[in-house]
Amino acid sequence: MTYNFAFASDSAFASDSAFASDSSSTAADPFAARHGKSLPAGLRAECSAMSWTEFESTYAAMSGPIRLGAWSSEKIAPGRWTFEATLGLGERIQKASATSTGAISAMTSMLHDAGISLEILSFHQHQIGHRTATFILTECDGRRSWAMGIAESSTESSLRAMTSAANRFSH
Repeated sequence: MTYNFAFASDSAFASDSAFASDSSSTAADPFAARHGKSLPAGLRAECSAMSWTEFESTYAAMSGPIRLGAWSSEKIAPGRWTFEATLGLGERIQKASATSTGAISAMTSMLHDAGISLEILSFHQHQIGHRTATFILTECDGRRSWAMGIAESSTESSLRAMTSAANRFSH
C-alpha cells in the first residue's frame, strides 16, 4: 500500500463538510461534540475546555518540523514487511526504511533513526463515517503527550497521529 502525504498541512480535518459543526463552541469533549464518539479519558480531561479548532490545532499538528511525505510497504515474508518513507526533518528531506511486522513499529523505528525516540503508551481508534481517528499517548525524553490523526485508513490515521506526536515534542 502506498500513501502520499505531500508534505502539506492536513486540510482534510477542517474541509470535511460532512463533519462540520460550530468550531468556536467548547464542550466537555470536543471530539464527541463533533463526531459523537468519546475521547480516551486522559485526553478528554486534558482538553475539556477546548473548541474543536483549538483541539485540532493542538493534537493534530501535521504542519511542523516533522513531516511524512510518502509511505509504502511490501510484504517480504509471512508477518514481515519492508516499509519505506520520505520524511521531512526540519529543512532536510530524507528517505527512511524499516523491516517490521507492522506500520506502527516501522514508523517508530524510522523516527528513532532520525533522533526522535517516541514510545506509544496508549493507543485508541474510532471509526467516524468512512474514516478512522487514532489517538495515542506518547512519551519522548520523559515527557508525555497525546496526539491525534484522522485519515481514510487505520494505517494512515496511525501514521498521522505519530507525526503529530513527533511535532508536539519538537516544541
